[in-house]
Amino acid sequence: MPAAALTPLLLTLKVALFATLLATLFGVLFARTLGRKRSVARDVAESLLTLPLVLPPTVLGYYLLVVLGRNGVIGSWLLDHFGITLIFTWQGAVIAAAIAAFPLILRSARAAFADVDASLEQAARTLGLREGAVFFRITLPLAWRGVLAGALLAFARAMGEFGATLMVAGSLPGRTQTLALAIYDAVMAGDDARAAMLVWISLLVAIVVLLIAARLLQRRRP
Repeated sequence: MPAAALTPLLLTLKVALFATLLATLFGVLFARTLGRKRSVARDVAESLLTLPLVLPPTVLGYYLLVVLGRNGVIGSWLLDHFGITLIFTWQGAVIAAAIAAFPLILRSARAAFADVDASLEQAARTLGLREGAVFFRITLPLAWRGVLAGALLAFARAMGEFGATLMVAGSLPGRTQTLALAIYDAVMAGDDARAAMLVWISLLVAIVVLLIAARLLQRRRP
Protein backbone atom coordinates (compact mmCIF):
# COMPACT_ATOMS: atom_id res chain seq x y z
CA MET A 1 0.00 0.00 0.00
CA PRO A 2 1.50 3.38 -1.00
CA ALA A 3 2.39 5.88 1.72
CA ALA A 4 -0.18 8.30 0.29
CA ALA A 5 -2.89 5.87 1.42
CA LEU A 6 -1.17 4.22 4.40
CA THR A 7 -0.58 7.43 6.35
CA PRO A 8 -4.21 8.67 6.36
CA LEU A 9 -5.43 5.09 6.96
CA LEU A 10 -3.29 4.64 10.07
CA LEU A 11 -4.28 8.08 11.34
CA THR A 12 -7.96 7.31 10.70
CA LEU A 13 -7.72 4.02 12.60
CA LYS A 14 -5.99 5.76 15.52
CA VAL A 15 -8.55 8.57 15.66
CA ALA A 16 -11.47 6.14 15.30
CA LEU A 17 -10.11 3.82 17.99
CA PHE A 18 -9.63 6.55 20.60
CA ALA A 19 -12.93 8.17 19.62
CA THR A 20 -14.73 4.85 20.02
CA LEU A 21 -13.20 4.23 23.44
CA LEU A 22 -14.25 7.71 24.55
CA ALA A 23 -17.74 7.43 23.08
CA THR A 24 -18.23 3.95 24.57
CA LEU A 25 -17.19 5.08 28.04
CA PHE A 26 -19.65 7.96 28.11
CA GLY A 27 -22.29 6.10 26.09
CA VAL A 28 -22.44 3.24 28.59
CA LEU A 29 -22.42 5.69 31.50
CA PHE A 30 -25.31 7.75 30.15
CA ALA A 31 -27.23 4.68 28.96
CA ARG A 32 -27.07 3.27 32.47
CA THR A 33 -28.01 6.62 33.99
CA LEU A 34 -31.06 7.01 31.76
CA GLY A 35 -32.38 3.68 33.03
CA ARG A 36 -35.32 1.65 31.77
CA LYS A 37 -38.34 3.62 32.95
CA ARG A 38 -39.73 6.13 30.47
CA SER A 39 -40.42 9.66 31.62
CA VAL A 40 -40.57 13.11 30.08
CA ALA A 41 -37.23 14.04 31.65
CA ARG A 42 -35.55 10.92 30.28
CA ASP A 43 -36.97 11.46 26.80
CA VAL A 44 -35.77 15.07 26.78
CA ALA A 45 -32.31 14.06 28.01
CA GLU A 46 -32.05 11.31 25.41
CA SER A 47 -33.13 13.70 22.65
CA LEU A 48 -30.47 16.20 23.65
CA LEU A 49 -27.79 13.50 23.82
CA THR A 50 -28.81 12.24 20.36
CA LEU A 51 -28.54 15.67 18.72
CA PRO A 52 -25.04 15.00 17.26
CA LEU A 53 -26.64 12.29 15.13
CA VAL A 54 -29.01 14.71 13.38
CA LEU A 55 -27.20 18.04 13.51
CA PRO A 56 -25.30 19.11 10.38
CA PRO A 57 -21.60 18.28 10.92
CA THR A 58 -20.66 21.91 10.36
CA VAL A 59 -22.95 22.98 13.21
CA LEU A 60 -21.33 20.41 15.47
CA GLY A 61 -17.91 21.62 14.37
CA TYR A 62 -18.85 25.23 15.05
CA TYR A 63 -19.93 24.48 18.61
CA LEU A 64 -16.76 22.49 19.19
CA LEU A 65 -14.72 25.47 18.01
CA VAL A 66 -16.66 27.71 20.39
CA VAL A 67 -15.94 25.36 23.31
CA LEU A 68 -12.45 24.08 22.45
CA GLY A 69 -10.98 27.13 20.69
CA ARG A 70 -8.40 29.40 22.31
CA ASN A 71 -11.18 31.70 23.50
CA GLY A 72 -13.57 28.88 24.40
CA VAL A 73 -14.50 27.85 27.92
CA ILE A 74 -12.55 24.59 27.86
CA GLY A 75 -9.98 25.62 25.26
CA SER A 76 -8.85 28.74 27.12
CA TRP A 77 -8.66 26.81 30.43
CA LEU A 78 -6.49 24.08 28.88
CA LEU A 79 -4.25 26.66 27.27
CA ASP A 80 -3.84 28.80 30.39
CA HIS A 81 -3.25 25.95 32.83
CA PHE A 82 -1.53 23.27 30.76
CA GLY A 83 -0.43 24.99 27.54
CA ILE A 84 -2.58 22.54 25.57
CA THR A 85 -4.49 23.40 22.43
CA LEU A 86 -6.83 20.93 20.73
CA ILE A 87 -7.53 22.86 17.55
CA PHE A 88 -5.66 21.49 14.49
CA THR A 89 -4.49 18.38 16.35
CA TRP A 90 -5.36 14.71 16.05
CA GLN A 91 -6.66 14.85 19.61
CA GLY A 92 -9.18 17.45 18.45
CA ALA A 93 -10.17 15.07 15.66
CA VAL A 94 -10.73 12.37 18.29
CA ILE A 95 -13.10 14.59 20.26
CA ALA A 96 -15.04 15.57 17.12
CA ALA A 97 -15.36 11.94 16.00
CA ALA A 98 -16.30 10.76 19.50
CA ILE A 99 -19.13 13.26 19.82
CA ALA A 100 -20.42 12.39 16.34
CA ALA A 101 -20.36 8.66 17.16
CA PHE A 102 -21.67 8.96 20.73
CA PRO A 103 -25.43 8.64 19.93
CA LEU A 104 -24.89 5.28 18.24
CA ILE A 105 -23.31 3.65 21.27
CA LEU A 106 -25.80 5.38 23.58
CA ARG A 107 -28.83 3.94 21.80
CA SER A 108 -27.31 0.50 21.36
CA ALA A 109 -26.18 0.27 24.99
CA ARG A 110 -29.54 1.46 26.31
CA ALA A 111 -31.36 -1.14 24.22
CA ALA A 112 -28.94 -3.84 25.39
CA PHE A 113 -29.43 -2.91 29.05
CA ALA A 114 -33.21 -2.89 28.57
CA ASP A 115 -33.07 -6.49 27.32
CA VAL A 116 -31.42 -7.70 30.54
CA ASP A 117 -33.84 -9.54 32.82
CA ALA A 118 -34.50 -7.15 35.70
CA SER A 119 -35.26 -10.07 38.04
CA LEU A 120 -31.65 -11.22 37.78
CA GLU A 121 -30.44 -7.80 38.87
CA GLN A 122 -32.95 -7.74 41.70
CA ALA A 123 -31.84 -11.17 42.85
CA ALA A 124 -28.25 -9.96 42.97
CA ARG A 125 -29.30 -6.98 45.08
CA THR A 126 -31.18 -9.32 47.40
CA LEU A 127 -27.95 -11.27 47.88
CA GLY A 128 -26.27 -8.07 49.04
CA LEU A 129 -24.49 -6.83 45.94
CA ARG A 130 -24.11 -3.08 45.59
CA GLU A 131 -25.30 -1.29 42.44
CA GLY A 132 -21.80 -1.11 40.98
CA ALA A 133 -21.27 -4.82 41.51
CA VAL A 134 -24.68 -5.61 40.02
CA PHE A 135 -23.80 -3.64 36.91
CA PHE A 136 -20.35 -5.14 36.34
CA ARG A 137 -21.22 -8.71 37.39
CA ILE A 138 -24.77 -9.06 36.04
CA THR A 139 -25.92 -6.30 33.69
CA LEU A 140 -22.81 -5.69 31.59
CA PRO A 141 -21.93 -9.39 31.05
CA LEU A 142 -25.48 -10.01 29.79
CA ALA A 143 -25.52 -6.90 27.57
CA TRP A 144 -21.98 -6.97 26.23
CA ARG A 145 -22.93 -8.08 22.70
CA GLY A 146 -25.23 -5.10 22.23
CA VAL A 147 -22.66 -2.73 23.70
CA LEU A 148 -19.92 -4.13 21.46
CA ALA A 149 -22.16 -3.91 18.39
CA GLY A 150 -22.84 -0.26 19.21
CA ALA A 151 -19.12 0.33 19.68
CA LEU A 152 -18.41 -1.14 16.24
CA LEU A 153 -21.05 1.10 14.67
CA ALA A 154 -19.53 4.04 16.52
CA PHE A 155 -16.11 3.03 15.17
CA ALA A 156 -17.44 2.99 11.61
CA ARG A 157 -19.07 6.40 12.16
CA ALA A 158 -15.85 7.82 13.61
CA MET A 159 -13.89 6.57 10.61
CA GLY A 160 -16.19 8.44 8.24
CA GLU A 161 -16.46 11.68 10.22
CA PHE A 162 -15.73 14.66 7.97
CA GLY A 163 -17.41 18.02 8.64
CA ALA A 164 -16.76 18.50 12.35
CA THR A 165 -13.24 17.04 12.01
CA LEU A 166 -12.41 19.43 9.17
CA MET A 167 -13.51 22.45 11.21
CA VAL A 168 -11.80 21.39 14.44
CA ALA A 169 -8.65 19.61 13.22
CA GLY A 170 -8.21 20.85 9.67
CA SER A 171 -6.67 18.70 6.94
CA LEU A 172 -2.95 18.66 7.66
CA PRO A 173 -1.25 15.75 5.81
CA GLY A 174 0.40 13.36 8.24
CA ARG A 175 -1.05 15.16 11.26
CA THR A 176 -4.83 15.48 11.05
CA GLN A 177 -5.72 14.31 7.54
CA THR A 178 -7.95 11.25 7.91
CA LEU A 179 -9.19 9.11 5.02
CA ALA A 180 -12.35 11.19 4.57
CA LEU A 181 -10.33 14.39 4.42
CA ALA A 182 -7.72 12.82 2.14
CA ILE A 183 -10.46 11.76 -0.28
CA TYR A 184 -11.85 15.29 -0.31
CA ASP A 185 -8.42 16.81 -0.94
CA ALA A 186 -7.70 14.30 -3.72
CA VAL A 187 -10.98 15.11 -5.47
CA MET A 188 -10.37 18.86 -5.15
CA ALA A 189 -6.87 18.38 -6.60
CA GLY A 190 -8.23 16.36 -9.53
CA ASP A 191 -6.31 13.23 -8.48
CA ASP A 192 -9.05 10.75 -9.33
CA ALA A 193 -6.82 7.68 -9.07
CA ARG A 194 -5.80 8.48 -5.48
CA ALA A 195 -9.36 9.39 -4.55
CA ALA A 196 -10.69 6.08 -5.94
CA MET A 197 -8.03 4.10 -4.07
CA LEU A 198 -8.84 5.82 -0.78
CA VAL A 199 -12.56 5.30 -1.35
CA TRP A 200 -12.09 1.56 -1.85
CA ILE A 201 -9.98 1.30 1.30
CA SER A 202 -12.67 3.16 3.28
CA LEU A 203 -15.42 0.93 1.88
CA LEU A 204 -13.52 -2.26 2.67
CA VAL A 205 -12.86 -1.32 6.29
CA ALA A 206 -16.42 -0.05 6.81
CA ILE A 207 -17.97 -3.23 5.32
CA VAL A 208 -15.86 -5.47 7.57
CA VAL A 209 -16.88 -3.50 10.67
CA LEU A 210 -20.57 -3.51 9.73
CA LEU A 211 -20.55 -7.25 9.02
CA ILE A 212 -19.09 -7.94 12.46
CA ALA A 213 -21.66 -5.64 14.09
CA ALA A 214 -24.50 -7.35 12.19
CA ARG A 215 -23.31 -10.78 13.32
CA LEU A 216 -23.22 -9.67 16.95
CA LEU A 217 -26.71 -8.17 16.72
CA GLN A 218 -28.08 -11.37 15.18
CA ARG A 219 -26.70 -13.41 18.08
CA ARG A 220 -28.63 -11.23 20.52
CA ARG A 221 -31.92 -12.34 19.03
CA PRO A 222 -33.62 -15.35 20.61
